[in-house]
Amino acid sequence: MPPAEQYGYAVARLRAMSVNLVEDSVLQRILESEDLEGALKVLGETVYSAWLVDLKGSGDFDRVIEAELVSVYDEVQRFVPDVRLVQLFRLPYDFHNVKVLLKSLVLLREGGERRFDLLTPLGNIPSDDLIMAMESEDFRLLPFGLHTLVPAALTLWEQTRDILEVEKILDTGLFAAMKKLAVESGIGGALAWVRGKIDGENIRNLLRIKRMDMDVSAAAGFLHEGGFLSKERLLSLLSEPVESWPRAIAFADVGRAFSDVQDVTDLNSLLVEMEKIIDDYVASILEKAKYNAFAPENILAFLWKKELEAKNIRIALVSVGNNTDRTLAKGLFRHAG
Repeated sequence: MPPAEQYGYAVARLRAMSVNLVEDSVLQRILESEDLEGALKVLGETVYSAWLVDLKGSGDFDRVIEAELVSVYDEVQRFVPDVRLVQLFRLPYDFHNVKVLLKSLVLLREGGERRFDLLTPLGNIPSDDLIMAMESEDFRLLPFGLHTLVPAALTLWEQTRDILEVEKILDTGLFAAMKKLAVESGIGGALAWVRGKIDGENIRNLLRIKRMDMDVSAAAGFLHEGGFLSKERLLSLLSEPVESWPRAIAFADVGRAFSDVQDVTDLNSLLVEMEKIIDDYVASILEKAKYNAFAPENILAFLWKKELEAKNIRIALVSVGNNTDRTLAKGLFRHAG
């Protein structure tokens, strides 16, 4: 890990960039807009204005959000002492792109069409490099363990024809790669953040499994190693009513976050609510860093705020575009402050 003083400049740059984060009052104005055109006009008062000029239609706002995230990731990566801190955030997009290309390859073999339009530029690996590797079936140069994961996923598909099994092996690979990067960085907060994300994903999956009334033996494959909560402890929850889960895992921070839920009787509503609670919980892991101007965790905290900002804007725009309950949408806003 680079010496702490090297992070002083990076943290100062990020604090200057923080003034451009979209304020809650602006989010509220977006949400209160009469239509999507009005909502985008409000968004145009922020740093997102730079990307709105290329908007092909009001419904294509995802590209605007994506372009701003790409710009921020690229800028931070240029001055951060350890690029692995940015790579951590871009890794899920690499694995998203791999899933898109694997599904496209399967569709192509079955007479369908490829969907390159679903690829995102947010990953670490250029999309063209991924496409070339997939089409040539030469995976040797793919980083983050993908050189072995992709052929394993293809083999699994040939054997099972089960795309869900393929996604499971890739999801497991994603969290293993994230944890490896965090360990290599030598930054304790980075590892804690990744472990918190793993716990959050496991809780989400556990709720989905509970809703589906899935057998415990089948459920194990949907949970990932490396969090603060062991797979065994999480699997033991399946035999208990959901309302007892917060008590059973109260010793863990994610368990205390879970206790904020008011109603656990409706699993569909609970899943939506838990998305917000878990995102906020992951943000809280990095909270202490703001009191230390040399803490590398400040970089993670800023990038996570940017990710949550993107989610909040998307929630607001989708709500306005679909004319859904604005109060419900506001309740889904993440705490990105």
